[in-house]
Amino acid sequence: MKIDLTETTSSKINQALISARRSIGTPAIGMVLTLVIVTDEENAYDALRAASDSSREHPSRIIAVIKRVSKSPRAKRDARLDAEIRVGSDAGSGETVVLRLHGELANHAQSVVLPLLLPDAPVVVWWPEDAPADPAKDPLGALAQRRITDTYSAEHPLDELAVRAATYQPGDTDLAWTRITPWRSMLAAALDQQPAQVVSATVEGESDNPSCELLAMWLADRLGVPVERILSNGPGLTAVRMESKSGTIVLDRPDGSLATLCMAGQPDRAVALKRRETAELLAEELRRLDPDNIYESTVKFGVERLGGPTEPSSVGTGQKRPEPAGAAAPAAKKAAAKKAASK
Repeated sequence: MKIDLTETTSSKINQALISARRSIGTPAIGMVLTLVIVTDEENAYDALRAASDSSREHPSRIIAVIKRVSKSPRAKRDARLDAEIRVGSDAGSGETVVLRLHGELANHAQSVVLPLLLPDAPVVVWWPEDAPADPAKDPLGALAQRRITDTYSAEHPLDELAVRAATYQPGDTDLAWTRITPWRSMLAAALDQQPAQVVSATVEGESDNPSCELLAMWLADRLGVPVERILSNGPGLTAVRMESKSGTIVLDRPDGSLATLCMAGQPDRAVALKRRETAELLAEELRRLDPDNIYESTVKFGVERLGGPTEPSSVGTGQKRPEPAGAAAPAAKKAAAKKAASK
């Protein structure tokens, strides 16, 4: 069931939700959280579809906030709220409210969203694109216990990782981190099966893929060993190699679907390691709403490890990542500063 409301208010939207539930014979729906999606018209369809699919595991009230950009001075003064309400089969296992904010109202989205939050239920805010630099200080992000971003969608993903580290607050997370959960689980299980002292590691994957960087940072942080980043043609992550005194552990996934786990003294094993859809990633993040301490440690470790943005000139299998621009040795930087001061 769908209901369209034009030039409406938050109270009228709440009344329409109650009427819609009664009309389909479900006056009470057990929803466990409120998911707020901050997006634009271009990405709204895909984001709502992913949220609707994930609601089958986590019944929720989905609120999509779409800020309509006003170009003319008159349109900017025309503050207006339009809403679309979906319940029943059109809204997965919960209910969906699509808000379109026009004019000056787009700068006060929190005042519209706040009355629509489920009482006594957690709030999660998700930015599929164009996340704010500091999600916790964003007016909508301040309403949430969990804030989900995606550095993969940023124009410069590696720069975005440094921003996420600098502004991290408990409750922040990233879908680029969620994408490597199966890899982390498989590598940890391999070390449980064959306890060994890892002395070095290599992560192979495509350029400008923040998931590859996060996996390399995680290994370096957890194992305390040097981790080399090697570029490949993808798709995504393609291989991880861990060198130990007992032999080499290799997890190789050349096609983005099926991986091979190779361990010394054991037969090679094929393991399913497919690239997951956004709905699966979102559902995983909604399973836990407490701070992710491992993500915090990893992303903060990565800022120091990367030393700045890295832009490889080309991509080829086995090609090492070049040194980032401006990543001069500390001694060279001091010498340059001293020389400039003497002038």
